[in-house]
Amino acid sequence: MPAGGGVPGIRRDRAYMSAGSIVLEMAEAARSDLVVPAEDARKRLDQYLAPALNVSRARAQQLISEEKVLVNEAPARASLKLEGGERITVIGPAARPPLRAIAEAIPLEIMYEDDDLAVVNKPAGMMVHAGAGATDDARNLGTLVNALLHHFSTLSGVSGESRPGIVHRLDKETSGLIVVAKNDESHRKLASQFAAREVKKKYIALVHGWVKKESGTVSASVSRDRVRRTRMTTGQSGGREAISHFKVLRRIDSPFGKFTLLEVKIDTGRTHQIRVHLASLGHPVVGDTLYGAPRDLKARRERGKQAIPGAVSLPRNFLHAMELEFAHPHTGARITLSSPLPAELQALLGRLEVPEVP
Repeated sequence: MPAGGGVPGIRRDRAYMSAGSIVLEMAEAARSDLVVPAEDARKRLDQYLAPALNVSRARAQQLISEEKVLVNEAPARASLKLEGGERITVIGPAARPPLRAIAEAIPLEIMYEDDDLAVVNKPAGMMVHAGAGATDDARNLGTLVNALLHHFSTLSGVSGESRPGIVHRLDKETSGLIVVAKNDESHRKLASQFAAREVKKKYIALVHGWVKKESGTVSASVSRDRVRRTRMTTGQSGGREAISHFKVLRRIDSPFGKFTLLEVKIDTGRTHQIRVHLASLGHPVVGDTLYGAPRDLKARRERGKQAIPGAVSLPRNFLHAMELEFAHPHTGARITLSSPLPAELQALLGRLEVPEVP
């Protein structure tokens, strides 16, 4: 520790506030006082703080960046390596205030609508609802929920104020059909169908390499990766049951490599389920860099043939929720809807020299 009692990593590049004003501010706001135990020595400040406060690591980092976390009465960096024994003060509530979603005039392709529900065709690049790790403005704009609030006068409230109408989800970079509930009764009945695996969901995916079997089932539990927290994995015990069925539609041998076009049906709906299951087979979804797909498709150089210039990139995952079938929550009638492959995915298939998929 440097002379004068300073703690390495603590910012002292400007005057923060006097001891008296610190006491005054803390008296006016909620606060948490912690003492770092010896067993947490060598941990980063944000790494220690997240479980200690029962918040996400992103939230801990936000509190630190806003100088609401004091280490020995001074602000510090998230990367500060703790030594044990430090006195940590958190000014204000540790948890975020709950989000209240707001309406936003975003175009929306509505495939079906009645008094009880709607089915929309979500584009890739749109989150279904606000995430937990961004700023309030970023979390609360540009999502499917914002668009739903603009287009529909009523939505169910079962999932809370930040997720009105949301019965199930699609990943941000996955496009396709998603059903939305307009009232609580419909929401509960639709959710019950999903839980009972009565909803039929069909996806189309393009993966790297040639899948050997014409069809198959992946039954592997899915859990969050303990090291890379943005990823899911099938390689850990204690995950949630997940079942995916695939069928080969076409194998492609292109100048950019070998690919397989798959139809995928899922019995369960775990986070990243199709993506992590296909990656576990050694065939990541095209465009899915999180699970091992290359960012660009580069042409192979074959002896005696002219090289194809440039590379092909896809700024999304080649995964599309193309069919959805369920029972209407009020009438019981079966509803079956389909969504064509988006133009950017058709264009990629065209570049790979295969005909369009109907």
